[in-house]
Amino acid sequence: MENKKLHVIGAGLSGSEAAWQAAQRGIEVILHEMRPQKYSPAHKSENFAELVCSNSLRSDDFEHNAVGLMHEEMRRAGSLIMQCADATKVPAGGALAVDRTGFSQMVTEKIKQHPNIKIIYEELTTLPPPDFGEVIIATGPLTSETLAQDILQQVDNQSLSFFDAIAPVVYKDSINFDKAWYQSRYDKGNKFDYINCPLNKEEYYAFLQALKDGEKTQFHDWEDVHYFEGCLPIEVMAERGDETLTYGPMKPIGLSNPHSQEKPYAVVQLRQDNKEDTLRNMVGFQTKLKYGEQQRIFRMIPGLEHAEFARFGGIHKNTFIKSPILLDEFLRLKSRPNIRFAGQITGCEGYIESACIGYLAGYFAAMQIQGIPPVLPPRETAFGSMLNHLTDATNIEDFQPMNINFGIFPTISGERTANGKFRKIKGMDRKKAYSIRALEAINNWINEINKP
Repeated sequence: MENKKLHVIGAGLSGSEAAWQAAQRGIEVILHEMRPQKYSPAHKSENFAELVCSNSLRSDDFEHNAVGLMHEEMRRAGSLIMQCADATKVPAGGALAVDRTGFSQMVTEKIKQHPNIKIIYEELTTLPPPDFGEVIIATGPLTSETLAQDILQQVDNQSLSFFDAIAPVVYKDSINFDKAWYQSRYDKGNKFDYINCPLNKEEYYAFLQALKDGEKTQFHDWEDVHYFEGCLPIEVMAERGDETLTYGPMKPIGLSNPHSQEKPYAVVQLRQDNKEDTLRNMVGFQTKLKYGEQQRIFRMIPGLEHAEFARFGGIHKNTFIKSPILLDEFLRLKSRPNIRFAGQITGCEGYIESACIGYLAGYFAAMQIQGIPPVLPPRETAFGSMLNHLTDATNIEDFQPMNINFGIFPTISGERTANGKFRKIKGMDRKKAYSIRALEAINNWINEINKP
């Protein structure tokens, strides 16, 4: 085999995973990253795989949750991102949250130390020419404007966009524990995983009104603002109904205030953001409020009267392509098959989903270079279901960024009992059935793709 190179553009979670998987299969990888020469509106660090929004990879329950199932599939498949996440995790109840800095530093160190990966720090303003050979575009939803415009021309303007928001982070030692307390919802996990700040009904409605009235980031008249439903700004949720927040990020259920006999009307939770536990992330508080307004309004929350902010929330525009029209089943651009797309620019939403598609792109490209037909992941797996969402063109009109969920898996409605009768499966049993089926299929796939 002629030793051909693979170029990976972008060193986020997806690009890092793609580069790693190809390099692990003996491919020489050139990883292009524009930082630290140039930063996106959301990035602050020059490390790879920087987490710009939450530090949580969400639920780690692989028996009953599609995200947790994807975690487990990727662990079994040898994912770099999952290896680093597990090594830098911080307490978060049933979720997998990581030390934000430690995680990206570990990914960076492993990439830099891999003998098959060379890193070039530069901004590419156009898609690579054909003589680059195999290319993976993993520049993420924050692709630089110049490159995004060139991609847009190459894909015949088949591009979409939505707005995404970031939650604030506060210093833990500025939280008032005369009002706040430690407790995980329903006492799951360790009680120190979350800090809770309670509001009574009067405090909640005063806070709600401040959210609605607060000065917010304004968009140009020509911008068609679409938010990703899984990461709505808290003030947008507030506009949907006065009680929306009490059924969402501020729900009080499963918590009891040790400082008062009165049941909280609403609760704000803060999750550990770094290993040292000096920083806490305001869970579900993505916002487009201006910085000064964030400080004023969020200090209305009991326990946060004197909160000091390590990072304010923010909002940025994300771009993704119409993957079902543009990409084939191996993530190749149909009009230029030497180019693959990976990560959130394809329309998968979420850290782990982005890394998953990066894994597949890296594996597919490595097989292509070696002249070996790649094996598609089974449709019944989280890998296969996420890939199918991105490449199945039957529902293009409704194509939007999507987190992994059991709704995009092949349906399991029931099972045959010992006497041959059909029994419906519901609730947690049904979710477990999805997971059992998926893990059996992923094990077979892993064995197949790792054959010598």
